[in-house]
Amino acid sequence: MEQFKALVVNKTEDDFSVNIQDLALNDLPEGEVVIKVAYSSVNYKDGLASIPKGNIVKSYPFIPGIDLAGVVVSSTDARFSEGDKVIATSYEIGVSHFGGYSEYASIPAEWIVPLPDGLSLKEAMAYGTAGFTAALSVQQLENAGLTPDKGTVLVTGATGGVGSVAVAMLAKRGYNVAASTGKESEHDYLHKIGAKEVLSRDDVYGGKLRALDKQLWAGAVDPVGGETLAAVLSKIQYGGSVAVSGLTGGTSVPTSVFPFILRGVNLLGIDSVYCPMEVRKPLWERMATDLKPENLLDKIRKEITLQEVPEALQTILQGQARGRMIVRIGGEE
Repeated sequence: MEQFKALVVNKTEDDFSVNIQDLALNDLPEGEVVIKVAYSSVNYKDGLASIPKGNIVKSYPFIPGIDLAGVVVSSTDARFSEGDKVIATSYEIGVSHFGGYSEYASIPAEWIVPLPDGLSLKEAMAYGTAGFTAALSVQQLENAGLTPDKGTVLVTGATGGVGSVAVAMLAKRGYNVAASTGKESEHDYLHKIGAKEVLSRDDVYGGKLRALDKQLWAGAVDPVGGETLAAVLSKIQYGGSVAVSGLTGGTSVPTSVFPFILRGVNLLGIDSVYCPMEVRKPLWERMATDLKPENLLDKIRKEITLQEVPEALQTILQGQARGRMIVRIGGEE
């Protein structure tokens, strides 16, 4: 194999480009494990990597794609052998280390997770970083005491990647899920993936914040942040928790101490990027078993080719993406 195809972004003083190019293995960065990529996925970070002022890519030229799943071609690390099926997400992948929009990837061994039994490479990318973030949110909420009998669980930004997977996972676990979205056209989709109730954005935050509001939800998965998070915190039941993982609604959270000191509410920060391997590997095992929604691929994914990635990146930047978009690179092995 002399050459392979990859999506390359490049930035110079005069130009910015996003093109599919032919590369060779020696064009890839150092890494103990070379992987033939079967699938990648589309994330908001990938969209930022595809624009000149995204502030994600550290140096150019660069291959985006923060997620990948595939088969080991070669390895200098004893933990992996030729033919192993693996997942690589997060860390510096697609940010400062060439990512998954490539037929081959060279990845440090410590960033790689063996594909769990019960999960295909395609299903792994239906999850990707967004699915892992959703799973980590559910796990942290349960660690904080959330159980289905405590009451309804809210998911904000429910048609996005994190939100969609969280809705489906919580429904699989037997929770009554209220899904919030600003897209009226997506109510049927949210019911299909497991939401018992669909709320508008205004139902969660209607433009007026109270330090404490009516107690509505036992817990929440929030990939939105900003004023939405402040509104959610004010409406969580006594002793409940909110798992926050995103900032699409802004980075400033205009809340008070009252939800925390008068209702014992917990705010749980979710970091899927540098989550340690002792948490990451067992959680991927759960994503293949008790957290795995039935018919995962049918419910939350759309499959595209490498050539369709640039258009898909614009779609996700515009907030028009639904669920998860899987990028078929080499296909299932």
